[in-house]
Amino acid sequence: MNSPLLRQEYGVSSTTSLLPPRGQDGSRSSSTASEYDMGFAGPSRSPSPSTHENSLSDKYALQLDLEDWGASALHVSTPEPDDYLHTPDPKRDLKSDKGGHIFTARGIANLGCLFLLVVLMLMLFLVFPIFSHLSKKKLTQQGGFNLGGTNATGQIPSIPGNRGVIDVDTPREAHTKASYMNQNDMWDLVFSDEFEVEGRTFYPGDDPYWEAPSLHYWGTNDLEWYDPSQVTTKGGALQITLAKADPVSNHNLTYRSGMVQTWNKFCFTGGLIEASVILPGSNNVHGLWPAVWTMGNLGRAGFGASLEGLWPYSYDSCDVGTLPNQTYPGTSKPLAALQNGDPDHGNVLSFLPGQRLSACTCPGESHPGPVRKNGDYVGRSAPEIDIFEATVDSGIGKVSQSVQWAPFNAGYEWLNTSDNLQIYHPDMTVLNPYHGGAYQQTTSGLSLTDQDCYELDTGCYSIYGFEYKPGFDAGYITWISSGEAVWTIYSGGLGPDTETEIGARIISQEPMYIIANLGFSLNFGGIDFENLQFPATMSIDYIRVYQPSNAHNIGCDPPDFPTATYIETYKEAYTNFNLTGWSFPNFNQTVPKNRLNGGC
Repeated sequence: MNSPLLRQEYGVSSTTSLLPPRGQDGSRSSSTASEYDMGFAGPSRSPSPSTHENSLSDKYALQLDLEDWGASALHVSTPEPDDYLHTPDPKRDLKSDKGGHIFTARGIANLGCLFLLVVLMLMLFLVFPIFSHLSKKKLTQQGGFNLGGTNATGQIPSIPGNRGVIDVDTPREAHTKASYMNQNDMWDLVFSDEFEVEGRTFYPGDDPYWEAPSLHYWGTNDLEWYDPSQVTTKGGALQITLAKADPVSNHNLTYRSGMVQTWNKFCFTGGLIEASVILPGSNNVHGLWPAVWTMGNLGRAGFGASLEGLWPYSYDSCDVGTLPNQTYPGTSKPLAALQNGDPDHGNVLSFLPGQRLSACTCPGESHPGPVRKNGDYVGRSAPEIDIFEATVDSGIGKVSQSVQWAPFNAGYEWLNTSDNLQIYHPDMTVLNPYHGGAYQQTTSGLSLTDQDCYELDTGCYSIYGFEYKPGFDAGYITWISSGEAVWTIYSGGLGPDTETEIGARIISQEPMYIIANLGFSLNFGGIDFENLQFPATMSIDYIRVYQPSNAHNIGCDPPDFPTATYIETYKEAYTNFNLTGWSFPNFNQTVPKNRLNGGC
Protein backbone atom coordinates (compact mmCIF):
# COMPACT_ATOMS: atom_id res chain seq x y z
CA MET A 1 0.00 0.00 0.00
CA ASN A 2 1.34 3.46 -0.93
CA SER A 3 0.64 5.93 1.95
CA PRO A 4 1.05 9.58 0.96
CA LEU A 5 1.27 10.44 4.66
CA LEU A 6 4.27 8.22 5.13
CA ARG A 7 5.91 9.56 2.06
CA GLN A 8 5.46 13.21 2.94
CA GLU A 9 6.30 13.05 6.62
CA TYR A 10 9.18 10.66 6.59
CA GLY A 11 10.50 10.96 3.06
CA VAL A 12 10.22 7.25 2.29
CA SER A 13 10.22 6.41 -1.46
CA SER A 14 8.04 3.30 -1.20
CA THR A 15 6.60 0.94 1.26
CA THR A 16 9.13 -1.73 0.28
CA SER A 17 11.85 0.13 2.15
CA LEU A 18 9.87 -0.38 5.35
CA LEU A 19 9.69 -4.15 4.92
CA PRO A 20 12.13 -6.49 6.61
CA PRO A 21 14.99 -7.81 4.42
CA ARG A 22 14.32 -10.86 2.31
CA GLY A 23 16.34 -14.04 2.12
CA GLN A 24 18.38 -15.12 -0.92
CA ASP A 25 15.41 -17.00 -2.13
CA GLY A 26 13.37 -13.90 -2.07
CA SER A 27 11.48 -14.76 1.10
CA ARG A 28 11.70 -13.24 4.61
CA SER A 29 13.86 -15.13 7.11
CA SER A 30 11.92 -17.19 9.55
CA SER A 31 13.87 -15.74 12.49
CA THR A 32 12.68 -12.23 11.68
CA ALA A 33 9.12 -13.37 11.41
CA SER A 34 9.40 -15.19 14.66
CA GLU A 35 10.70 -12.03 16.41
CA TYR A 36 7.91 -10.00 14.96
CA ASP A 37 5.30 -12.47 16.10
CA MET A 38 6.75 -12.61 19.58
CA GLY A 39 6.85 -8.83 19.87
CA PHE A 40 3.22 -8.20 18.85
CA ALA A 41 1.50 -11.37 19.86
CA GLY A 42 3.13 -11.64 23.24
CA PRO A 43 5.28 -14.39 24.76
CA SER A 44 2.34 -16.78 25.03
CA ARG A 45 2.09 -17.08 21.28
CA SER A 46 4.18 -19.47 19.24
CA PRO A 47 5.42 -18.69 15.74
CA SER A 48 2.75 -19.10 13.15
CA PRO A 49 2.90 -22.55 11.70
CA SER A 50 1.62 -21.20 8.44
CA THR A 51 3.58 -22.23 5.45
CA HIS A 52 2.39 -19.22 3.43
CA GLU A 53 5.49 -17.02 3.80
CA ASN A 54 4.29 -14.48 1.30
CA SER A 55 0.93 -13.84 2.99
CA LEU A 56 -0.42 -10.24 2.96
CA SER A 57 0.23 -9.75 6.73
CA ASP A 58 3.83 -10.90 6.35
CA LYS A 59 4.36 -8.66 3.41
CA TYR A 60 3.42 -5.47 5.24
CA ALA A 61 4.56 -6.28 8.77
CA LEU A 62 6.85 -3.64 10.43
CA GLN A 63 9.97 -4.28 12.47
CA LEU A 64 10.15 -3.23 16.13
CA ASP A 65 13.16 -1.01 15.59
CA LEU A 66 12.14 2.33 14.04
CA GLU A 67 15.50 2.73 12.40
CA ASP A 68 14.72 -0.38 10.35
CA TRP A 69 11.79 1.59 8.93
CA GLY A 70 14.00 4.41 7.74
CA ALA A 71 11.98 6.80 10.01
CA SER A 72 14.74 8.08 12.27
CA ALA A 73 12.75 11.26 12.96
CA LEU A 74 10.42 9.27 15.17
CA HIS A 75 13.18 8.17 17.47
CA VAL A 76 13.26 9.76 20.89
CA SER A 77 16.92 10.71 20.66
CA THR A 78 16.53 12.47 17.33
CA PRO A 79 16.66 16.29 17.79
CA GLU A 80 13.83 18.38 16.27
CA PRO A 81 13.73 22.12 15.35
CA ASP A 82 11.19 23.07 18.07
CA ASP A 83 12.82 21.17 20.94
CA TYR A 84 13.92 24.47 22.56
CA LEU A 85 10.29 25.31 23.25
CA HIS A 86 9.85 22.25 25.43
CA THR A 87 13.26 21.97 27.03
CA PRO A 88 13.86 24.13 30.15
CA ASP A 89 17.07 26.15 30.12
CA PRO A 90 17.57 27.95 33.51
CA LYS A 91 20.24 30.36 32.24
CA ARG A 92 18.32 31.33 29.15
CA ASP A 93 15.02 31.64 31.03
CA LEU A 94 16.58 33.77 33.81
CA LYS A 95 18.04 36.12 31.23
CA SER A 96 14.72 36.45 29.46
CA ASP A 97 12.79 37.05 32.69
CA LYS A 98 15.19 39.76 33.89
CA GLY A 99 14.87 41.68 30.72
CA GLY A 100 11.05 41.95 30.67
CA HIS A 101 8.63 44.44 32.32
CA ILE A 102 4.89 45.02 32.45
CA PHE A 103 4.98 48.51 31.06
CA THR A 104 4.38 47.51 27.53
CA ALA A 105 1.40 48.54 25.47
CA ARG A 106 -0.14 45.15 26.01
CA GLY A 107 0.63 45.12 29.74
CA ILE A 108 -0.81 48.57 30.24
CA ALA A 109 -3.93 47.62 28.29
CA ASN A 110 -4.37 44.49 30.41
CA LEU A 111 -3.91 46.37 33.69
CA GLY A 112 -6.15 49.18 32.46
CA CYS A 113 -8.94 46.77 31.72
CA LEU A 114 -8.58 45.19 35.14
CA PHE A 115 -8.59 48.61 36.81
CA LEU A 116 -11.67 49.66 34.87
CA LEU A 117 -13.49 46.48 35.84
CA VAL A 118 -12.67 47.03 39.52
CA VAL A 119 -13.86 50.65 39.36
CA LEU A 120 -17.10 49.65 37.64
CA MET A 121 -17.73 46.92 40.20
CA LEU A 122 -17.18 49.38 43.04
CA MET A 123 -19.50 51.89 41.37
CA LEU A 124 -22.20 49.27 40.90
CA PHE A 125 -22.10 47.58 44.29
CA LEU A 126 -20.84 50.35 46.59
CA VAL A 127 -21.14 53.88 45.22
CA PHE A 128 -24.52 53.47 43.46
CA PRO A 129 -26.35 51.98 46.48
CA ILE A 130 -24.98 54.72 48.77
CA PHE A 131 -25.90 57.44 46.27
CA SER A 132 -29.39 55.95 45.80
CA HIS A 133 -29.96 55.88 49.54
CA LEU A 134 -28.75 59.43 50.14
CA SER A 135 -30.58 60.92 47.16
CA LYS A 136 -33.84 59.06 47.73
CA LYS A 137 -36.69 61.48 48.35
CA LYS A 138 -38.33 60.77 51.67
CA LEU A 139 -41.95 59.72 51.31
CA THR A 140 -44.21 62.33 52.76
CA GLN A 141 -47.40 61.88 54.67
CA GLN A 142 -49.32 64.21 52.46
CA GLY A 143 -51.95 61.67 51.62
CA GLY A 144 -52.29 59.89 54.91
CA PHE A 145 -50.46 58.00 57.60
CA ASN A 146 -51.67 55.14 59.74
CA LEU A 147 -55.03 56.07 61.28
CA GLY A 148 -57.10 58.13 58.91
CA GLY A 149 -54.70 57.50 56.05
CA THR A 150 -54.45 55.13 53.16
CA ASN A 151 -51.48 53.10 54.31
CA ALA A 152 -48.67 53.11 56.81
CA THR A 153 -46.05 54.69 54.56
CA GLY A 154 -47.78 57.95 53.87
CA GLN A 155 -47.94 57.25 50.14
CA ILE A 156 -50.62 59.11 48.24
CA PRO A 157 -53.02 56.79 46.43
CA SER A 158 -53.91 56.95 42.78
CA ILE A 159 -57.56 57.92 42.73
CA PRO A 160 -59.94 58.27 39.78
CA GLY A 161 -60.22 61.91 38.86
CA ASN A 162 -56.54 62.60 39.60
CA ARG A 163 -57.15 63.65 43.19
CA GLY A 164 -53.60 64.56 44.10
CA VAL A 165 -52.48 67.05 46.73
CA ILE A 166 -53.20 69.82 44.24
CA ASP A 167 -56.59 69.47 42.60
CA VAL A 168 -56.42 69.28 38.79
CA ASP A 169 -59.39 71.65 38.68
CA THR A 170 -57.44 74.44 40.38
CA PRO A 171 -56.91 77.24 37.80
CA ARG A 172 -53.31 77.74 36.72
CA GLU A 173 -53.39 81.38 37.85
CA ALA A 174 -54.16 80.15 41.38
CA HIS A 175 -51.00 78.03 41.62
CA THR A 176 -49.12 80.98 43.11
CA LYS A 177 -50.28 83.79 45.36
CA ALA A 178 -48.63 86.82 46.93
CA SER A 179 -48.19 86.86 50.68
CA TYR A 180 -50.61 89.22 52.38
CA MET A 181 -47.69 90.51 54.47
CA ASN A 182 -45.38 91.05 51.49
CA GLN A 183 -46.97 91.45 48.07
CA ASN A 184 -43.59 90.93 46.39
CA ASP A 185 -43.24 87.47 47.89
CA MET A 186 -45.01 84.90 45.70
CA TRP A 187 -45.95 81.67 47.47
CA ASP A 188 -46.57 78.21 46.01
CA LEU A 189 -49.80 76.25 46.08
CA VAL A 190 -49.17 73.06 48.10
CA PHE A 191 -52.74 71.80 48.57
CA SER A 192 -56.12 72.51 47.01
CA ASP A 193 -59.57 71.03 46.74
CA GLU A 194 -61.99 72.66 44.31
CA PHE A 195 -64.87 70.23 45.05
CA GLU A 196 -65.85 70.16 41.37
CA VAL A 197 -66.57 66.43 41.23
CA GLU A 198 -70.28 65.95 41.81
CA GLY A 199 -71.61 63.70 44.55
CA ARG A 200 -68.45 62.98 46.53
CA THR A 201 -68.94 61.24 49.85
CA PHE A 202 -66.77 61.42 52.93
CA TYR A 203 -67.48 58.32 54.94
CA PRO A 204 -64.30 56.79 56.43
CA GLY A 205 -62.13 55.52 53.57
CA ASP A 206 -64.02 57.35 50.81
CA ASP A 207 -61.57 60.20 50.31
CA PRO A 208 -57.78 60.51 50.54
CA TYR A 209 -57.83 63.79 52.46
CA TRP A 210 -61.23 64.35 54.06
CA GLU A 211 -63.29 62.29 56.46
CA ALA A 212 -66.70 63.03 57.98
CA PRO A 213 -66.97 61.46 61.45
CA SER A 214 -70.16 60.17 63.02
CA LEU A 215 -70.34 61.58 66.56
CA HIS A 216 -71.90 63.98 69.03
CA TYR A 217 -69.75 67.04 69.68
CA TRP A 218 -70.40 66.98 73.41
CA GLY A 219 -67.51 69.29 74.28
CA THR A 220 -69.55 72.38 73.32
CA ASN A 221 -72.95 70.88 74.19
CA ASP A 222 -74.02 70.78 70.55
CA LEU A 223 -77.65 70.08 69.71
CA GLU A 224 -76.84 68.14 66.53
CA TRP A 225 -75.35 64.77 65.64
CA TYR A 226 -72.57 64.92 63.07
CA ASP A 227 -73.32 62.39 60.34
CA PRO A 228 -71.35 61.71 57.12
CA SER A 229 -74.61 61.76 55.13
CA GLN A 230 -74.84 65.52 55.69
CA VAL A 231 -71.68 66.25 53.69
CA THR A 232 -71.38 66.01 49.91
CA THR A 233 -70.34 67.97 46.83
CA LYS A 234 -72.88 69.67 44.61
CA GLY A 235 -72.68 72.41 42.01
CA GLY A 236 -68.91 72.73 42.35
CA ALA A 237 -68.93 73.17 46.12
CA LEU A 238 -68.59 71.20 49.35
CA GLN A 239 -71.97 71.36 51.07
CA ILE A 240 -72.54 70.80 54.78
CA THR A 241 -76.20 70.76 55.75
CA LEU A 242 -77.88 71.19 59.12
CA ALA A 243 -81.40 69.76 59.21
CA LYS A 244 -84.05 68.61 61.62
CA ALA A 245 -84.18 64.86 62.23
CA ASP A 246 -86.23 62.24 64.00
CA PRO A 247 -84.53 61.65 67.37
CA VAL A 248 -85.46 57.94 67.16
CA SER A 249 -83.09 57.47 64.24
CA ASN A 250 -80.67 60.26 65.20
CA HIS A 251 -79.16 59.24 68.55
CA ASN A 252 -81.93 61.01 70.48
CA LEU A 253 -80.98 64.38 69.00
CA THR A 254 -83.34 66.63 67.03
CA TYR A 255 -80.79 68.00 64.58
CA ARG A 256 -78.31 66.40 62.20
CA SER A 257 -75.34 68.15 60.58
CA GLY A 258 -71.89 67.45 59.21
CA MET A 259 -68.19 67.92 59.87
CA VAL A 260 -65.22 67.09 57.66
CA GLN A 261 -61.59 67.04 58.71
CA THR A 262 -58.21 66.17 57.21
CA TRP A 263 -56.92 64.82 60.53
CA ASN A 264 -53.90 62.56 60.02
CA LYS A 265 -54.37 62.78 56.24
CA PHE A 266 -53.28 66.26 55.25
CA CYS A 267 -51.46 68.73 57.52
CA PHE A 268 -49.37 71.83 56.94
CA THR A 269 -46.96 73.88 59.05
CA GLY A 270 -46.77 77.58 58.24
CA GLY A 271 -48.15 79.35 55.20
CA LEU A 272 -51.51 80.65 54.03
CA ILE A 273 -54.87 78.88 53.98
CA GLU A 274 -57.92 80.29 52.21
CA ALA A 275 -61.52 79.11 51.93
CA SER A 276 -64.16 80.56 49.61
CA VAL A 277 -67.48 80.23 51.45
CA ILE A 278 -71.19 80.99 51.28
CA LEU A 279 -72.34 81.23 54.89
CA PRO A 280 -75.51 79.35 55.86
CA GLY A 281 -78.82 81.02 56.67
CA SER A 282 -79.12 84.78 56.52
CA ASN A 283 -77.13 87.74 57.79
CA ASN A 284 -79.73 88.80 60.39
CA VAL A 285 -80.90 85.62 62.12
CA HIS A 286 -78.61 84.24 64.81
CA GLY A 287 -78.09 80.72 66.06
CA LEU A 288 -76.03 78.88 63.44
CA TRP A 289 -72.37 78.13 64.17
CA PRO A 290 -70.53 77.55 60.88
CA ALA A 291 -66.75 77.31 61.11
CA VAL A 292 -63.61 76.51 59.14
CA TRP A 293 -60.60 76.04 61.41
CA THR A 294 -57.35 74.18 62.06
CA MET A 295 -55.88 72.14 64.91
CA GLY A 296 -52.60 70.39 65.76
CA ASN A 297 -52.58 66.75 64.63
CA LEU A 298 -51.91 65.35 68.13
CA GLY A 299 -55.51 66.18 69.04
CA ARG A 300 -58.53 65.02 67.06
CA ALA A 301 -61.58 67.28 67.11
CA GLY A 302 -64.53 65.52 68.74
CA PHE A 303 -62.39 62.88 70.48
CA GLY A 304 -62.06 64.14 74.04
CA ALA A 305 -59.43 61.71 75.31
CA SER A 306 -56.99 62.80 72.60
CA LEU A 307 -57.52 66.48 73.48
CA GLU A 308 -57.24 66.42 77.27
CA GLY A 309 -54.02 68.11 78.34
CA LEU A 310 -53.12 69.08 74.74
CA TRP A 311 -55.78 71.61 73.70
CA PRO A 312 -55.43 74.61 73.70
CA TYR A 313 -51.77 74.54 74.77
CA SER A 314 -49.03 75.97 72.60
CA TYR A 315 -46.14 75.88 75.02
CA ASP A 316 -42.50 74.82 75.25
CA SER A 317 -41.33 75.97 78.69
CA CYS A 318 -40.89 73.97 81.88
CA ASP A 319 -42.61 76.02 84.57
CA VAL A 320 -45.87 76.36 86.49
CA GLY A 321 -47.70 76.90 83.19
CA THR A 322 -47.51 73.13 82.58
CA LEU A 323 -49.16 72.24 85.92
CA PRO A 324 -52.87 71.72 86.71
CA ASN A 325 -54.70 75.01 87.28
CA GLN A 326 -51.39 76.85 86.74
CA THR A 327 -50.55 76.53 90.43
CA TYR A 328 -47.67 74.87 92.27
CA PRO A 329 -48.62 71.56 93.97
CA GLY A 330 -50.11 72.03 97.44
CA THR A 331 -49.93 75.83 97.29
CA SER A 332 -52.05 78.81 96.34
CA LYS A 333 -49.36 80.33 94.20
CA PRO A 334 -48.99 82.25 92.07
CA LEU A 335 -51.72 84.55 93.30
CA ALA A 336 -52.67 85.62 89.77
CA ALA A 337 -53.87 82.07 89.12
CA LEU A 338 -56.52 82.40 91.84
CA GLN A 339 -58.06 85.78 91.11
CA ASN A 340 -59.47 87.84 88.24
CA GLY A 341 -60.24 84.64 86.42
CA ASP A 342 -63.45 83.01 85.24
CA PRO A 343 -66.48 84.24 87.26
CA ASP A 344 -68.29 80.99 86.42
CA HIS A 345 -65.52 79.03 88.17
CA GLY A 346 -64.90 80.95 91.36
CA ASN A 347 -62.71 83.53 89.60
CA VAL A 348 -59.83 81.09 89.32
CA LEU A 349 -57.80 81.46 86.17
CA SER A 350 -57.58 77.89 84.89
CA PHE A 351 -59.41 74.61 85.19
CA LEU A 352 -57.07 72.89 82.75
CA PRO A 353 -55.48 69.57 83.87
CA GLY A 354 -51.95 70.65 82.93
CA GLN A 355 -49.96 70.10 79.74
CA ARG A 356 -49.78 66.34 79.23
CA LEU A 357 -46.80 66.39 76.84
CA SER A 358 -44.79 69.23 78.34
CA ALA A 359 -41.14 70.24 78.34
CA CYS A 360 -41.11 69.07 82.00
CA THR A 361 -41.90 65.45 81.08
CA CYS A 362 -39.53 63.07 82.88
CA PRO A 363 -37.06 61.07 80.77
CA GLY A 364 -38.43 57.75 79.58
CA GLU A 365 -42.08 58.75 79.96
CA SER A 366 -44.48 58.40 77.04
CA HIS A 367 -43.93 61.41 74.78
CA PRO A 368 -43.88 61.77 70.98
CA GLY A 369 -40.63 63.77 71.07
CA PRO A 370 -38.43 65.24 69.84
CA VAL A 371 -35.75 65.33 72.54
CA ARG A 372 -33.24 68.13 72.90
CA LYS A 373 -29.50 67.54 73.20
CA ASN A 374 -29.73 68.02 76.98
CA GLY A 375 -32.30 65.23 77.21
CA ASP A 376 -35.36 67.45 77.71
CA TYR A 377 -38.49 66.91 75.66
CA VAL A 378 -39.94 69.58 73.40
CA GLY A 379 -43.35 70.68 74.66
CA ARG A 380 -46.11 69.32 72.42
CA SER A 381 -49.81 70.12 72.11
CA ALA A 382 -52.89 70.54 69.91
CA PRO A 383 -53.27 74.29 69.35
CA GLU A 384 -56.24 75.78 67.50
CA ILE A 385 -56.27 78.57 64.91
CA ASP A 386 -59.67 79.49 63.46
CA ILE A 387 -60.14 80.75 59.92
CA PHE A 388 -63.56 81.87 61.06
CA GLU A 389 -66.50 81.11 63.31
CA ALA A 390 -69.51 82.96 61.91
CA THR A 391 -72.16 84.60 64.05
CA VAL A 392 -74.90 87.19 63.78
CA ASP A 393 -74.55 90.02 66.28
CA SER A 394 -77.34 92.59 66.62
CA GLY A 395 -78.74 91.65 63.25
CA ILE A 396 -75.40 91.95 61.42
CA GLY A 397 -73.29 89.07 60.11
CA LYS A 398 -69.79 88.84 61.56
CA VAL A 399 -66.94 86.37 61.87
CA SER A 400 -64.72 85.73 64.86
CA GLN A 401 -61.16 85.03 63.68
CA SER A 402 -59.11 83.82 66.60
CA VAL A 403 -56.44 81.65 68.12
CA GLN A 404 -56.75 79.82 71.45
CA TRP A 405 -53.92 79.68 73.99
CA ALA A 406 -52.73 77.97 77.16
CA PRO A 407 -51.33 78.59 79.69
CA PHE A 408 -53.12 81.88 80.42
CA ASN A 409 -52.08 85.44 81.10
CA ALA A 410 -53.27 87.06 84.32
CA GLY A 411 -56.87 88.08 83.77
CA TYR A 412 -56.61 86.63 80.21
CA GLU A 413 -55.05 89.95 79.17
CA TRP A 414 -52.45 89.52 76.46
CA LEU A 415 -49.90 92.21 75.50
CA ASN A 416 -52.01 93.90 72.86
CA THR A 417 -49.70 96.87 72.29
CA SER A 418 -49.13 98.51 68.93
CA ASP A 419 -45.95 96.41 68.54
CA ASN A 420 -47.93 93.19 68.85
CA LEU A 421 -51.18 94.02 67.08
CA GLN A 422 -52.29 95.48 63.78
CA ILE A 423 -55.86 96.16 62.65
CA TYR A 424 -55.92 97.17 58.99
CA HIS A 425 -59.54 98.29 58.70
CA PRO A 426 -60.86 99.58 62.05
CA ASP A 427 -64.23 100.23 60.47
CA MET A 428 -64.45 96.56 59.57
CA THR A 429 -62.60 94.76 62.42
CA VAL A 430 -62.40 95.24 66.18
CA LEU A 431 -60.89 93.15 68.94
CA ASN A 432 -63.37 90.74 70.41
CA PRO A 433 -64.16 91.76 74.01
CA TYR A 434 -64.21 88.09 74.98
CA HIS A 435 -60.69 87.09 76.09
CA GLY A 436 -61.29 83.64 77.50
CA GLY A 437 -62.32 81.59 80.51
CA ALA A 438 -61.21 78.71 82.69
CA TYR A 439 -60.60 76.39 79.71
CA GLN A 440 -59.06 78.71 77.14
CA GLN A 441 -57.56 82.12 76.53
CA THR A 442 -58.35 83.64 73.17
CA THR A 443 -57.12 86.47 71.01
CA SER A 444 -59.89 87.26 68.57
CA GLY A 445 -60.77 89.82 65.97
CA LEU A 446 -64.44 90.39 65.16
CA SER A 447 -64.94 91.36 61.51
CA LEU A 448 -67.96 92.35 59.46
CA THR A 449 -68.76 89.94 56.65
CA ASP A 450 -69.94 90.66 53.15
CA GLN A 451 -73.65 90.80 53.97
CA ASP A 452 -74.60 89.46 50.54
CA CYS A 453 -72.59 86.27 50.87
CA TYR A 454 -75.18 84.24 52.76
CA GLU A 455 -77.25 81.31 51.62
CA LEU A 456 -80.57 83.20 51.91
CA ASP A 457 -79.22 86.48 50.54
CA THR A 458 -77.38 86.90 47.23
CA GLY A 459 -75.43 83.73 47.86
CA CYS A 460 -72.01 85.00 46.76
CA TYR A 461 -68.74 83.45 47.85
CA SER A 462 -66.43 85.36 50.19
CA ILE A 463 -62.80 84.52 50.91
CA TYR A 464 -61.66 83.86 54.48
CA GLY A 465 -58.30 82.65 55.70
CA PHE A 466 -55.17 83.22 57.72
CA GLU A 467 -51.46 83.49 56.99
CA TYR A 468 -48.94 82.59 59.67
CA LYS A 469 -45.30 82.11 60.50
CA PRO A 470 -44.64 79.58 63.31
CA GLY A 471 -42.33 80.04 66.27
CA PHE A 472 -41.20 82.58 68.84
CA ASP A 473 -39.10 84.87 66.68
CA ALA A 474 -40.96 87.06 64.20
CA GLY A 475 -43.96 84.72 64.41
CA TYR A 476 -47.32 86.13 63.41
CA ILE A 477 -50.88 85.29 62.34
CA THR A 478 -52.76 87.48 59.86
CA TRP A 479 -56.46 86.86 59.25
CA ILE A 480 -58.28 87.44 55.95
CA SER A 481 -61.95 88.32 55.56
CA SER A 482 -63.73 89.23 52.31
CA GLY A 483 -60.40 88.65 50.54
CA GLU A 484 -58.51 91.29 52.58
CA ALA A 485 -56.09 91.16 55.50
CA VAL A 486 -58.04 92.45 58.50
CA TRP A 487 -55.81 91.98 61.53
CA THR A 488 -52.47 90.56 62.70
CA ILE A 489 -51.14 89.32 66.02
CA TYR A 490 -47.37 89.03 66.51
CA SER A 491 -45.62 86.50 68.74
CA GLY A 492 -44.57 89.23 71.18
CA GLY A 493 -48.20 89.61 72.24
CA LEU A 494 -48.00 86.23 73.99
CA GLY A 495 -44.64 86.76 75.65
CA PRO A 496 -43.74 85.85 79.25
CA ASP A 497 -46.08 86.90 82.07
CA THR A 498 -44.41 87.61 85.40
CA GLU A 499 -47.70 87.62 87.32
CA THR A 500 -48.63 84.08 86.39
CA GLU A 501 -44.92 83.09 86.18
CA ILE A 502 -45.23 81.58 82.73
CA GLY A 503 -43.06 81.79 79.64
CA ALA A 504 -43.92 82.78 76.08
CA ARG A 505 -46.60 80.96 74.12
CA ILE A 506 -45.65 79.87 70.60
CA ILE A 507 -47.25 80.61 67.26
CA SER A 508 -48.07 76.99 66.50
CA GLN A 509 -45.23 74.83 65.25
CA GLU A 510 -47.40 71.72 65.17
CA PRO A 511 -48.60 70.15 61.89
CA MET A 512 -52.11 71.59 61.49
CA TYR A 513 -55.07 69.82 59.88
CA ILE A 514 -58.25 71.41 58.48
CA ILE A 515 -61.80 71.17 59.83
CA ALA A 516 -65.10 72.48 58.41
CA ASN A 517 -68.40 72.04 60.24
CA LEU A 518 -71.83 73.53 60.75
CA GLY A 519 -72.55 73.48 64.48
CA PHE A 520 -75.63 74.33 66.50
CA SER A 521 -75.22 75.14 70.19
CA LEU A 522 -76.38 77.54 72.88
CA ASN A 523 -72.72 77.82 73.92
CA PHE A 524 -72.09 80.17 70.98
CA GLY A 525 -74.64 82.85 71.80
CA GLY A 526 -78.39 82.52 71.62
CA ILE A 527 -80.45 80.68 69.01
CA ASP A 528 -83.41 82.27 67.24
CA PHE A 529 -85.36 79.01 66.89
CA GLU A 530 -88.43 80.85 65.65
CA ASN A 531 -86.81 82.50 62.62
CA LEU A 532 -84.11 80.05 61.63
CA GLN A 533 -84.89 78.15 58.44
CA PHE A 534 -84.01 74.47 58.03
CA PRO A 535 -82.28 72.91 56.30
CA ALA A 536 -79.37 75.36 56.33
CA THR A 537 -76.29 74.77 54.17
CA MET A 538 -72.73 76.09 54.24
CA SER A 539 -71.12 75.88 50.78
CA ILE A 540 -67.33 75.92 50.25
CA ASP A 541 -66.14 76.62 46.73
CA TYR A 542 -62.51 75.72 47.44
CA ILE A 543 -59.86 75.37 50.13
CA ARG A 544 -56.26 76.19 49.17
CA VAL A 545 -52.97 76.19 51.06
CA TYR A 546 -49.87 78.16 50.02
CA GLN A 547 -46.34 78.19 51.41
CA PRO A 548 -43.11 80.08 50.65
CA SER A 549 -41.03 78.39 47.97
CA ASN A 550 -38.20 77.86 50.48
CA ALA A 551 -40.45 76.64 53.28
CA HIS A 552 -42.68 73.85 51.97
CA ASN A 553 -43.77 71.84 54.99
CA ILE A 554 -46.76 69.56 54.55
CA GLY A 555 -47.51 66.22 56.14
CA CYS A 556 -48.91 65.09 59.48
CA ASP A 557 -45.73 63.44 60.77
CA PRO A 558 -42.83 65.85 60.11
CA PRO A 559 -39.46 64.74 61.56
CA ASP A 560 -39.16 67.73 63.91
CA PHE A 561 -42.73 67.36 65.23
CA PRO A 562 -43.64 63.67 64.87
CA THR A 563 -47.13 62.38 65.60
CA ALA A 564 -47.59 59.00 63.88
CA THR A 565 -46.05 56.66 66.47
CA TYR A 566 -47.78 58.37 69.36
CA ILE A 567 -51.16 58.24 67.61
CA GLU A 568 -50.67 54.58 66.77
CA THR A 569 -49.71 53.80 70.37
CA TYR A 570 -52.91 55.37 71.72
CA LYS A 571 -55.15 54.48 68.81
CA GLU A 572 -58.30 54.13 70.89
CA ALA A 573 -58.12 57.74 72.06
CA TYR A 574 -58.29 58.85 68.43
CA THR A 575 -61.03 56.49 67.30
CA ASN A 576 -63.48 56.23 70.22
CA PHE A 577 -65.32 59.52 70.73
CA ASN A 578 -67.02 58.10 73.84
CA LEU A 579 -63.72 58.38 75.72
CA THR A 580 -64.13 61.82 77.24
CA GLY A 581 -60.82 61.96 79.14
CA TRP A 582 -57.32 60.55 79.23
CA SER A 583 -57.17 59.14 82.76
CA PHE A 584 -59.35 56.87 84.89
CA PRO A 585 -62.29 56.27 84.68
CA ASN A 586 -62.40 57.29 81.02
CA PHE A 587 -59.44 56.08 78.96
CA ASN A 588 -57.52 54.87 82.03
CA GLN A 589 -54.14 56.00 80.77
CA THR A 590 -51.32 57.38 82.90
CA VAL A 591 -50.35 61.03 82.53
CA PRO A 592 -46.57 61.28 81.97
CA LYS A 593 -44.65 62.38 85.06
CA ASN A 594 -43.85 66.08 85.30
CA ARG A 595 -40.63 66.85 87.18
CA LEU A 596 -42.27 69.90 88.80
CA ASN A 597 -45.17 67.80 90.08
CA GLY A 598 -43.74 65.05 92.27
CA GLY A 599 -40.40 64.75 90.51
CA CYS A 600 -39.05 62.01 88.29
